[in-house]
Amino acid sequence: MMSLLSNCTSGGCGAKIGPGELSKVLSGMPVFGDPRLLVGFDASDDAAVYQIDQDTAIVSTVDFFSPMVDDARSFGRIAAANALSDVYSMGGTPLFALNLVCYPERMELDALGEILLGGAEKIQEAGAVLCGGHSIYDKEPKYGLAVTGRLDPQRIWRNNTPAPGDQLILTKPLGIGIVMAALRGEMADEQAVQAAISSMQRLNKYAAEKMHSFPISACTDITGFGLLAHAREMAGEGTSLVLYSSELPYIPQAYKYAGDYLITAAAQRNRNHMQGFVDLGDTPFALQELMFDPQTSGGLFLSAPKSCAQELLSAIQEVEPLARIVGEVLLPQNSPILVR
Repeated sequence: MMSLLSNCTSGGCGAKIGPGELSKVLSGMPVFGDPRLLVGFDASDDAAVYQIDQDTAIVSTVDFFSPMVDDARSFGRIAAANALSDVYSMGGTPLFALNLVCYPERMELDALGEILLGGAEKIQEAGAVLCGGHSIYDKEPKYGLAVTGRLDPQRIWRNNTPAPGDQLILTKPLGIGIVMAALRGEMADEQAVQAAISSMQRLNKYAAEKMHSFPISACTDITGFGLLAHAREMAGEGTSLVLYSSELPYIPQAYKYAGDYLITAAAQRNRNHMQGFVDLGDTPFALQELMFDPQTSGGLFLSAPKSCAQELLSAIQEVEPLARIVGEVLLPQNSPILVR
């Protein structure tokens, strides 16, 4: 069977257009003033939220990319988990999904069937239903979902509303992009690859379910822009975020690969975009790279009151054992993001 990776120049969320380039393009878009549109693309949030009535809003998102692993079923699971994550990060519950497929004519259809089966497994696990989709021929295989969910319009988790005094929690380890780059270069340790694949396939559903019992100030999921660029979005104009470098969870081998300068083009784009917005202090280069590293189906990054953060972390660790309190929210400092 033809290799998925041999047909792709990039994969996963590392294939995303960089945040700087994307913001330039979106700056020319018209403003849509429908008062029922509670969250639109102007907020750089994870999904759109549209109010239906006083008690109900729908949350809608779309995400797809080319493979980052050779196993077709695993790729389908990862792509679906990644797309579903945007609904969880807004505080919503997925209702239904549509497949998005790009596939080369030269490739065997058996692999496409495996990709779709992997995606369907995750949709079922999410408690949602698959309703159809759209497919085209393309030079590279790509797969993902358009997902619609439901949420309470009074309890939206936005990505840019942390409160000074809050603590910050990250639910999954960093290093996915670096490990996948090592895999492409045939330098990856099997244990690291399995840790990365397991993390990418795991739904953020379970961490989000724990979070619903607590007051969440802000939430996003860490994807292609890396931890630091997502943290910059969360800080907004009204706060600064301090990240504790010693508390960051990461795949151990990814730190070694980064120290050996096994880095990605997407991480460099993220680093360039964050110039002037982050004070890295004396953070080692390898750890810097882990924070710039593009994550595929990464964890939830959330802000919650200090009074309940430890209890919330303990609850999340029941389903995500590597989750950690990784920082705190301050009134604006001389930089939006400070790493200490």
